[in-house]
Amino acid sequence: HMEIRPVAHIYTDFPTKFGVPRQSGTATALKGTIVFENFYRDPEAVKGLDGFDYIWVLWDFSKAHRKDGEWAATACPPRLGGKTHMGIWATRSPFRPNNIGLSSVRLDSIEFTEDRGPVLHVSGIDMMDGTPVYDIKPYIRYDCHPDARDGYVAETSRHSLKVEDPEGLIESAGMLNAEQKRALWEVLSEDPRPQFDADDSGQRRYGFYYGTGENGKALCDVRFTVCGNVLTVVEIVIQ
Repeated sequence: HMEIRPVAHIYTDFPTKFGVPRQSGTATALKGTIVFENFYRDPEAVKGLDGFDYIWVLWDFSKAHRKDGEWAATACPPRLGGKTHMGIWATRSPFRPNNIGLSSVRLDSIEFTEDRGPVLHVSGIDMMDGTPVYDIKPYIRYDCHPDARDGYVAETSRHSLKVEDPEGLIESAGMLNAEQKRALWEVLSEDPRPQFDADDSGQRRYGFYYGTGENGKALCDVRFTVCGNVLTVVEIVIQ
């Protein structure tokens, strides 16, 4: 067995799994900060990285670990309603034998700091706050295959909702900055609910924690309902 250790951690606005986008790049305004572990804070390690617009991030589904030796041959993709089984190698389920995630994110900038070494500022993330990062590689044009087949994913249309905020709760949320507010709109429009448990009647209230403060705690709790294809923001609770 090969021992693999985190080289960094990524810090985001999602302290819990609920609300995290199912795919990188779907919420382009969502920001993340990659901070390297002490041993890997050599500025030479990122030399040349600023010449790339995107990077591949290999990371740990740290909240999906199972006991050693336990694994399932199938998983239920959320866009198929969460009840249709597909082979684990044909899905991006977090419940994998090695729990490794792969995301393509935009590299916005590299900041060189005295206390944390080189820090990568990225966007279009789909990870929880504090997620361990195993490796980083540059994304190049050969990674793109526009003629590739999408398998069963091609059978499912991209599901999006119309977001309404009649009381202006997002705009008046003083604990969030402008970028966080814009990202929140994107997250809500992508329908963050578990598809196997989605209630479109408008009666059920959902919610997730959003924004991470300096103490690692959530800034607020965003609560909403969904009626048909319309998501309505009903409350934002300051934590």
